Amino acid sequence: MATRTIAGKTVQVNDEGFMTNPAEWNKEIAVAIAGEEGLPELTAAHWKVIDYCRESSAKLAGKSPTLRQITTGTGVSTKDLFALFPKGPAKKVARIAGLGKPEGCV
Repeated sequence: MATRTIAGKTVQVNDEGFMTNPAEWNKEIAVAIAGEEGLPELTAAHWKVIDYCRESSAKLAGKSPTLRQITTGTGVSTKDLFALFPKGPAKKVARIAGLGKPEGCV
């Protein structure tokens, strides 16, 4: 398993750059990954989605929620999710939230 240093902390990642141990995640790591993903600032709306995904993942045996699960669980529309996390919001938010790639994402 590969490791990578993000926000001064060494974490385990897979070959696609997704963290493999959600327990290693913290908000500083989220901010650093968001910057890499082209999001210079995480607003309260971003954190609502990130926090939901982390809570949902814990209930889904560690699996990342799908786009549909995110929109249903947060009440954030698909259009708004794409505005918050452009170009593949489920995959992008999973990466920022320190979770694995959602099933069905290419």
